[in-house]
Amino acid sequence: MTIPNGYHDVAAGKLANVATFLEMNAPPPPRADAPGLTCTLERVREPDPAWYRSLFQRVGEPYLWSSRLAIGDPELLRILRDPGIEVYVLRDGGDDVGLLELDFRIAGHCEIGFFGLLERTVGTGAGRYLMNRTLERAWTRDVRRVWVHTCNLDHPAALPFYIRSGFVPYKREVEIYDDPRVTGLQPKTAASGVPIL
Repeated sequence: MTIPNGYHDVAAGKLANVATFLEMNAPPPPRADAPGLTCTLERVREPDPAWYRSLFQRVGEPYLWSSRLAIGDPELLRILRDPGIEVYVLRDGGDDVGLLELDFRIAGHCEIGFFGLLERTVGTGAGRYLMNRTLERAWTRDVRRVWVHTCNLDHPAALPFYIRSGFVPYKREVEIYDDPRVTGLQPKTAASGVPIL
């Protein structure tokens, strides 16, 4: 379906955003990590749902991430413990400061399902470190394509960052969904630059 030019109503309690999908079909040239970083990336083989949701919410609250908050433990565990899913935590000292989830469930493909940092780490070089480790892990598998999507509710630097990392945009979609602040999945204070209607 093609949406015609012009303005279109978005119902109260809903959000609309434009998602941009990006891909790479070969490993990009390596990029140096920022000097002096103390981050480490650790795989979490059997994530505890409470731990995962807490980190997911803390990382995603400014951007209204809600998909993993809207499902119960059995469904979340089914996803996170699937052999095709890899969950990683970015740690700085003893603090969990970032989340990475790689999805290899489609043969030959790796989706970067979730990639995010706590706001206090944005701009420190931790994102470059996390992307470098992400691409190393993605391309160690038998894949021919790595892809990710971002949207206009994500950090404004996300799309340019993905492009600088070697991803090429290939499509856009409009997404309409329930505002997680209205449904109670995120606090009313989340994403203060996006009005609640």
